[in-house]
Amino acid sequence: MAPFKAKSSPGLSLFYCKQIMYPTLSDLIRDLFGVDIPLPIQSFGFMLAISFLAAAWTLQQELRRKESDGLLHTIRTEKIIGMPASFTDLAVSFLTGFVIGYKLFYAAFNYSAFVEDTQGFLLSMEGHLVGGLLVGSAMAFLHYREKEKERLPHPKTVVEQVHPHQLVSNITMVAAISGIIGAKLFHNLENLHEFSDDPLDALLSFSGLTMYGGLIVGAAAVMRYGYKRGIHPMILADATAPGLMLAYGTGRLGCQISGDGDWGIVNEAPAPSWLPDWAWAYNYPHNVINEGVPIPGCDGRHCMVLPDAVFPTPLYEAVACILLFFLLWGIRKRFSATGMLFSIYLSLNGIERLLIEQIRVNNKFDLLGMNVTQAEVIAVTLIVLGVSGLYYFLKYPIRHDPGTARKPV
Repeated sequence: MAPFKAKSSPGLSLFYCKQIMYPTLSDLIRDLFGVDIPLPIQSFGFMLAISFLAAAWTLQQELRRKESDGLLHTIRTEKIIGMPASFTDLAVSFLTGFVIGYKLFYAAFNYSAFVEDTQGFLLSMEGHLVGGLLVGSAMAFLHYREKEKERLPHPKTVVEQVHPHQLVSNITMVAAISGIIGAKLFHNLENLHEFSDDPLDALLSFSGLTMYGGLIVGAAAVMRYGYKRGIHPMILADATAPGLMLAYGTGRLGCQISGDGDWGIVNEAPAPSWLPDWAWAYNYPHNVINEGVPIPGCDGRHCMVLPDAVFPTPLYEAVACILLFFLLWGIRKRFSATGMLFSIYLSLNGIERLLIEQIRVNNKFDLLGMNVTQAEVIAVTLIVLGVSGLYYFLKYPIRHDPGTARKPV
């Protein structure tokens, strides 16, 4: 992808783009090193994975700290050991391996098609039957052999002490699955016309994710998971607050790098002297959703550019939220009242999003005579909840059980 010259409106404005979109990691590697390595990895998905890892790391650090401060304690769990592999265990292992092998072998023998349309490839019914049977059988056998090594003449029940930070991998998995479901759900609620036109694609496509939907549903699922394991929801909320802000910021970097449509309104105002043109008004060439008009002389999947430069709002949100992460991380030890840090996070997140919505493209609907966006309503709600939480947790501090170990609820 080389820089291109654009024409001004009524066509495109006349300038050379100094920043190019990277819909896939292959585009970035090609631009940086001049090497064409076809990889089936979209840049947004890659940054989303980085976001979950970053949030998981901060959560683990916070859970360790809160346990050392006496706010969290080990969790007693009972586990039966020495049992042989059950039919259900073996069946699940086989089916999991079959799906992996079915797609993996087919991708290996049809790699070009896999890279060209990764989403369609994964969601199709096409695959390699022999590969599925081989990998499925191998996984079932390995699971059987592992259980046989641990098998006892008489299975017994043992009690284990689990530290809260040891649950981070499970919490991350819960957040990832529920967050993606929530992001898809809120996007489809906000774009009912797209859903009605093609419900299956709207539900299964990798595009079309609403950040707030992922945040709300993911947070609810994580709080429920923690509560069932004896972790107070507000302690867990405080522990997740810095990581949530960081993950939101790095996720928005993925939106900016790939050009996934989360940009702002047309910006024709002159750029401030201290700000690069592309950080003030940007055409998003080679954007991943193929929005705009064709780029002259460009061949390939991502050859569109916006006809008018817009505010690069994902970039603004990324910078703002990463800076807010450092703020939350710096003040996290200064509050003795549980719930305070999460309330501050809610307030800051709501203010940030409410401000950015003023220059962002989004669907609006009528609410009590006002034209508002879904994000504006949620942002105001978060601000109200955050401010209310600050007052409530200061006036009615949560008292914690000083016990040493708890059984899951």
